[in-house]
Amino acid sequence: MAQKPSIPKGTRDFGPAEMARRNYIFDTIRGVYALYGFQQIETPAMENLSTLMGKYGEEGDKLLFKILNSGDFLKGVNMAAGEDERDNVSLNRMAAQLCEKGLRYDLTVPFARYVVQHREELTLPFRRYQIQPVWRADRPQKGRYREFYQCDADVVGSDSLLNEVELMQIIDEVFRRLGIRVCIKINNRKILSGIAEVIGQADKIVDITVAIDKLDKIGLDNVNAELAEAGIPADAIEKLQPIIQLTGSNEEKLNTIREVLADSEIGLKGVEEVEYVLDQYAKATTSSSLELDLTLARGLNYYTGCIFEVKALDVEIGSITGGGRYDNLTGIFGMPGLSGVGISFGADRIYDVLNQLDLYPKEVTTTTELLFVNFGETELQYLLPALAQCRQTGIRAEVYPDAAKMKKQMQYANARQIPFVALAGETEMAAGVFTLKNMVTGEQQQVSTDALIAVLRP
Repeated sequence: MAQKPSIPKGTRDFGPAEMARRNYIFDTIRGVYALYGFQQIETPAMENLSTLMGKYGEEGDKLLFKILNSGDFLKGVNMAAGEDERDNVSLNRMAAQLCEKGLRYDLTVPFARYVVQHREELTLPFRRYQIQPVWRADRPQKGRYREFYQCDADVVGSDSLLNEVELMQIIDEVFRRLGIRVCIKINNRKILSGIAEVIGQADKIVDITVAIDKLDKIGLDNVNAELAEAGIPADAIEKLQPIIQLTGSNEEKLNTIREVLADSEIGLKGVEEVEYVLDQYAKATTSSSLELDLTLARGLNYYTGCIFEVKALDVEIGSITGGGRYDNLTGIFGMPGLSGVGISFGADRIYDVLNQLDLYPKEVTTTTELLFVNFGETELQYLLPALAQCRQTGIRAEVYPDAAKMKKQMQYANARQIPFVALAGETEMAAGVFTLKNMVTGEQQQVSTDALIAVLRP
């Protein structure tokens, strides 16, 4: 019995029209990255599991796709532990024996590995961009996939906050070109560390950031419940409430949080960094809103400074871009003290936003512009030089491969939404012309090859 074809949940096929739209997104992002002097690299789909584990927090580690070793992968694995003894630590230890490699979870950790491995070849500061798929063993849902593309840009080897400002400008320019109205949210992990410090829970910074980062998804009551489950005392949770719910302009929020963090050196440093980025960004652009959001935490453990997240204003969907500053990510690979900052566009969510808002330019989904009708071998030999000339001038043209009935060829042109069709029978060949039909208006005219090209490339 034939197997019914299917694909894993959380993955998607993309046909020609969808790929044209996706390439429009990639090309737009790629163009802006190049405008700001970023260079492209690529890294393998799989990395050594030791490269990936421990970089994304406990929850992130659970979402890593692990690849079974080839051959007899059970050889040498201790299977003696009973079911009751197989806690997370035991299972992780077993997985480490079964799997030496994993699919990359993001592009940042592989980039850190790349920088250290190729450090002798790089000129610092190094500005790189990377557009490749990543994989996460997440529960599929709207706007969340197990396989999706990220479009990253990072600067390593520079502590300057000017890099943060320029990354915000890149975000602004990409979404301006795509026609998507967005709000860019900014916070700083130093501010969050300061908050944990002043409420007496500095050792719980990870639990606090992971919980408050879910505020938009699960609501305040559930965030507070999660904080309590993490062992944070009720009085500390109470002190967090006015900070989590802080409102007002960016300036008002900064003034308030500066007072709250008056006794925290690291917290005040974070306020100072955010203030600089907000001020410089305001001088450079006015087209997108940049909003200080103290509930923005971004769960990844490697962030140490400014963090960013972008929300679409006209579509209900999760973050469509994110990123931040990481001071010592390369340290885990033997190269301490190298600071970096980066952003990542979520191409799949941007794709969904553009689809919902119908923002694709018409020419994006137009593939073939001109179809030559095939009446037979004699007519084919007549039209082939014209077909070649059209292609040489940049016109996307094709000839129907078979001498099929005229109706079938016209149906093909309509199904493909090809705007022009050129025909040449005995009469046209005798006159050295083509009959050019506009498939949208139905208008027909007899034209030479040069005139045909002039119609499509005025």
